[in-house]
Amino acid sequence: MTFGFASSAATSISTPADSASRLARMLEPAEWAAAGIPLLRNPREIVSGLHARHRPTPATAVVAVLDHEERLTASASFARRPGPADGWEFRNSLLAHLRRVIPHDLRRRTPVRTAVLLYCRDGDERWTEEDGAWMWGLRDACTLHGLRCGAYITLTRGGWQVLGEGRGGRRPHSASTPGDLADTSADETLPAPRTASGAAEPLRRTAAR
Repeated sequence: MTFGFASSAATSISTPADSASRLARMLEPAEWAAAGIPLLRNPREIVSGLHARHRPTPATAVVAVLDHEERLTASASFARRPGPADGWEFRNSLLAHLRRVIPHDLRRRTPVRTAVLLYCRDGDERWTEEDGAWMWGLRDACTLHGLRCGAYITLTRGGWQVLGEGRGGRRPHSASTPGDLADTSADETLPAPRTASGAAEPLRRTAAR
């Protein structure tokens, strides 16, 4: 698998000491691909559903927790703070939002739920140091919350891409209109819809060609 590399505007201005510290808190594409991240059965459906629920714009992160059948359990979106990309800061933001929307699973011997991250940003689909910092932050936040670390997905004007898997699509993209689940504001936290039995329903399929 090949990866493109692009500079990130968020990481372009820093001191050598700051850069060295932050570089230790990011994951390269090869490290991520070798980390045993579970594959999503239907990434298009996950991306379309989260895009419809949260309407992300550039510099918006959407963290979602899936159960063992890949059904949405909880999700939250938030804006990335201005400043250099730092995995430690990203970890703290992700962990704070996870704690708000779902109890931890630290008492379990093996994680049964998986957290995935959709990040909407400017630029193209090539990996950036900012992506590497989000990857590091997601992996660390999952460990601290008792979750399995799942996919990292970027959403740009060119479409969406699951980094490390080589899977992606042209829709939705960062400027596309949300689908029929878009009935809430972008920063609202939504649990998965519930059936009469209390089971979480799968994300509704939306067109994503």
